[in-house]
Amino acid sequence: MKTSDKLSNPREIRRRLGLNQQQFWGMIGVTQSGGSRYESGRAMPKPVQHLLRLVHVDRIDISRISRADYEVVSFLKGTRPELYKKLRTQATEAGRATTRTVTAAAKRAAPVARHA
Repeated sequence: MKTSDKLSNPREIRRRLGLNQQQFWGMIGVTQSGGSRYESGRAMPKPVQHLLRLVHVDRIDISRISRADYEVVSFLKGTRPELYKKLRTQATEAGRATTRTVTAAAKRAAPVARHA
């Protein structure tokens, strides 16, 4: 499923995340009533679509991103694209390793079913 297809149904995204309208829309600075209108089919402005994708699809905590962070990324992309690509790859691999570690720990912690 393409990202644009996912964004065409924000109600479904919200329900999958188990959030009410106030929680879901509040995370991207939209009122509950505004979010309700978007869920009912009203056209969503591009900036809202981008925020919805970043926060609820890509799962990025935008409260932790600063302008300086953005400037560093832009600088690296423009002046040292090879370093940017290398760092991005390393970050992606580190994220995957963390996910595997957490998943493995959860499996080890799960109670083992015993046959009587």
